[in-house]
Amino acid sequence: MAVQIIDRRLAGRNKSVGNRERFIRRYKQQIAESVRRAVAQRDIRNIEQAESISIPQKSIREPVFRHGPGGIRDTVHPGNADYVRGDRIARPPEGGSGQGGQASDGGEGEDDFTFTLTKEEFMQLFFEDLALPHLLRTHIGDNPQWKSRRAGYSQDGTPHNLAVLRTMRGALGRRIALTKADQRESQALQAQLEALRAAGDGASEAAAGLERQIDALRQRMGRVPFLDPIDLRFRARTQVPVPNSQAVMFCVMDVSGSMDQARKDLAKRFFILLYLFLTRHYETIDIVFIRHHTQAAEVSEDEFFHSTESGGTVVSSALALLGDIVRARYPAQDWNIYVAQASDGDNFSNDSGNCRDLLADRILPLVRYFAYVQVAEEEQNLWEEYSQLLPLYPHFAMRKVAQPGDIYPVFRELFKKEGVQV
Repeated sequence: MAVQIIDRRLAGRNKSVGNRERFIRRYKQQIAESVRRAVAQRDIRNIEQAESISIPQKSIREPVFRHGPGGIRDTVHPGNADYVRGDRIARPPEGGSGQGGQASDGGEGEDDFTFTLTKEEFMQLFFEDLALPHLLRTHIGDNPQWKSRRAGYSQDGTPHNLAVLRTMRGALGRRIALTKADQRESQALQAQLEALRAAGDGASEAAAGLERQIDALRQRMGRVPFLDPIDLRFRARTQVPVPNSQAVMFCVMDVSGSMDQARKDLAKRFFILLYLFLTRHYETIDIVFIRHHTQAAEVSEDEFFHSTESGGTVVSSALALLGDIVRARYPAQDWNIYVAQASDGDNFSNDSGNCRDLLADRILPLVRYFAYVQVAEEEQNLWEEYSQLLPLYPHFAMRKVAQPGDIYPVFRELFKKEGVQV
């Protein structure tokens, strides 16, 4: 049986959705490379915007047949004042195409094809080879979403849900059931009448009686309605619970005096990337901001990104607060918990061991993924303590970021698909 698929998605003016998708599939490698170049030049806060990218025209040329050098060809040239009949015209040098290209100051020319990616297309290519590693979603049973689903037919409903075929089928079956006996009797009487007419008694009183009986049966069958209210069938729908998934993202950042503005900016960019990535995998995303120096506090997004602090560093205060919030508001059996911690690695010397114990005992058993990003090259005591957890917990990762250009490569390394080389 042949299946015909009709694409009814709305396309923009003078655009074809099908042609656009074929173009992206065909030149996916060139477009993905342009997306990577655009990411390097774009501010992370504007990463969700659409993008106009350029593809070298030589990458989208179709193969064509051309005449090679040699051979004898007859050509007709228009007349001009420089040549007369009998003049010999030199052959143009080999390799000359006769067409100009776009000049450049580097001595090479290149014609570019400009193509505008929508926001959705850009983000799809941006995160295409990334995935949540080693993880499955936690589906929520207590707070399900509801989805409308077909539930057979009912005798009550609105006109636009009328099932015409099912209604007509029921009406036909009802008429057959109510008139079958009358039709059978009418056919028997008609056979008797035909027999009397064949015997020459068509005008007798017996024949007239048969005709009256046949007419009465036909009138009774005619009173059976073509469509009765009991025939109506409507497509029924019911609401069924659909398990949904939701996640919470904890952003933990050191705002002590050793974290200058440049390091804070690196951390903020990583948090924004992680948030955008999680929104592509979960219907509901909660985000919790925790800042700390010697003390930790849950703050608003604006305060997290813009207010300034100073003082020493006690990282365990933030981890203890994180554990309390998880147990109070985000039980692990109902929420997919992700944590991103950013710090320069500086910590009170006697506190780093407490941080390792807090992670191992209270936090890592509950979270889906914990990513620690150190925005400094120097390895300090916090890095050394965290490193002891790497072989024990596959969902714990730590990387270093020293400059803005390192953020996206580190992010891709943390969340690359299994078996994909980054």
